[in-house]
Amino acid sequence: MNECIFCKIASKKLNTEFLYEDERIVAFKDINPVAPVHVIIIPKKHYDSIKKVKDKDLIGDLFLVGNKVAKTLDIHSYRFVINTEKEAGQEVFHLHLHLIGGRKMGWPPG
Repeated sequence: MNECIFCKIASKKLNTEFLYEDERIVAFKDINPVAPVHVIIIPKKHYDSIKKVKDKDLIGDLFLVGNKVAKTLDIHSYRFVINTEKEAGQEVFHLHLHLIGGRKMGWPPG
């Protein structure tokens, strides 16, 4: 099976500027932003979706990294989104957290 696009980004096979990187997680700008700030935060290890993750520390770390990136980008109001499965809008089947901000958000989403 071929690596997914996010695996290629995480393993640095594609030239992508990271806004954050540690031993387990990377964050980078979304190539199709829906807001002035739209960052993708992913684990380096491949998981098809959040349903496959048993490591609660990893889930928490994704959100903590999101907070760090938001602070670095100087945004104070933002939304986190995780889409799970195609019907919910998941397009890349590698767990990823969207950090979206820089504009007023409406509710309900979708």
